[in-house]
Amino acid sequence: MHPVTIIRHIQCEGPGYLETVLSRHQIRHEIIALDQQEPLPADLGNSSGLVIMGGPMSVNDDADWIRQEIQLVRQAIEANLPVLGHCLGGQFIARALGASVGVNPAREIGWFPVEATSNTALVPAWLNRFTSPQPVFHWHGETFDIPDGALRILSSEHCNNQAFIYKDNVFAFQCHIEMTCEMVDEWSSLYTEEIAQPTAATQTREEMLEHCQTLVKGMNDLADDIYSDWINKLEH
Repeated sequence: MHPVTIIRHIQCEGPGYLETVLSRHQIRHEIIALDQQEPLPADLGNSSGLVIMGGPMSVNDDADWIRQEIQLVRQAIEANLPVLGHCLGGQFIARALGASVGVNPAREIGWFPVEATSNTALVPAWLNRFTSPQPVFHWHGETFDIPDGALRILSSEHCNNQAFIYKDNVFAFQCHIEMTCEMVDEWSSLYTEEIAQPTAATQTREEMLEHCQTLVKGMNDLADDIYSDWINKLEH
């Protein structure tokens, strides 16, 4: 089987727990490190799936590489490759499918619960086992609209569109289900300006880390279900 292609936009926002799950399933992967000036692939003919990670930039930025990445995601979807997006990655998927991305009503940073918004027959199997509400990690100021033909499946108090699926093999998340405690520690240390003024939707560094191990364990259980379902879509 071809490896999964993972697009990384900034060094601290790598695949995290997803890498652990891929290794457990013995799925090879390659990371395209845009932060190290590695180029986007011209096509995904040698990939079994595409994963897009997060980053502090915006899909609305006027940059050639952003337009190229949107087109690459669109190509992957049109080729029926499984696609998975985290935060900025979910926004890339939304834009590739023709939806808008804009400022969220609140900057959502920290541990906040998400709830299932659909229980139709179209939802993936993991959503039927989802314990709602489920605390997950967030760090975003923008969010996506739901593309035509997609199904919104998760929501939170501070962000209506937390996740959607398209067809049965494209998963887009606004939240960060890939997090480890090490990543929470690093981000809350690197991005201090963004959490300098806590609000109802923005936690302090201390609040994020206080029960991190327990919260990450619960989120890992959820991510195991989501990632395993996505991996099952790959051509073996």
